[in-house]
Amino acid sequence: MTAQDSATPTTTIAVSSGTVLAALGVVAFSLTFPSTVWGLDSFGPWSLVAVRSVLAALVAGGFLLALRVRVPERRHWAGLAVVGGGVVVGFPLLTTLALQTSTASHAAVVVGLLPLTTAVFAALRTGRRPSPTFWAAALAGAVVVIAFTVQQSGGALHTGDLYLFGALLVCAAGYTEGGRLASVMPGWHVIGWALVMCLPLSVAGSVVALSVEPVHLTAKGVTGLVWVAVGSTFLGLYVWYRGMAEIGIARASQLQLAQPLLTLVWSVALLGETLSPEAPLAAVGVLVCIAVTQRART
Repeated sequence: MTAQDSATPTTTIAVSSGTVLAALGVVAFSLTFPSTVWGLDSFGPWSLVAVRSVLAALVAGGFLLALRVRVPERRHWAGLAVVGGGVVVGFPLLTTLALQTSTASHAAVVVGLLPLTTAVFAALRTGRRPSPTFWAAALAGAVVVIAFTVQQSGGALHTGDLYLFGALLVCAAGYTEGGRLASVMPGWHVIGWALVMCLPLSVAGSVVALSVEPVHLTAKGVTGLVWVAVGSTFLGLYVWYRGMAEIGIARASQLQLAQPLLTLVWSVALLGETLSPEAPLAAVGVLVCIAVTQRART
């Protein structure tokens, strides 16, 4: 048996486990928008974002403290700040503001642009160049999303769409930097320390927002808050960054093409939203591109 033969099973296992981990992250993320809508039943948008960050930081900090995890080296602090600004503060805030005027199903399909955005950021940040086939499939998915957004908006973008497009940029930056850091430290350390770094800002934001925005606690509101804090922000990002570290940022990012379809299902099941005929067609269109991007050379 040659050295190449002996290395093949290990490589196959690593790719498979990384794909599974990244896919679990996508499932967790797909519940974020419906859970945010539930959370808005009890909290204002600023309060919801600030409190979810505080709760997630307390959970992460508890794990870091209990396991006596050492503080990251100073050279990693800037990267962790990008992760915190992108996925802890920027994306949750902008999408929550968008969901005040957009439905969860509409927002989900717009965020279908996130895989392409992340792949572009990853190529610029890491210097890796996916194959033309990969880019063609990623662009095809993006075209479907843009066409859907314009059609649903009557040919013009609304305020909610502008919030969503801003969320794409900051989230892609956070995903890319987090995926890079996850290659040198465990994935849960990445999101854990990013959350802890944002804790002073989250606490201050919670105090101010809760004093201004009314709070009406309901079962749905509390459930939504708990999920976006623990499920989406901590657990979801933990498996997501681990998966990214194993199969690469570009390939993992394209698994999120499935996220709009999953969110559409949750939006109907949990929120009772009525979908336009174009919404599931757009979601399926971007979903088809996953098979191509996962098989293409990255």
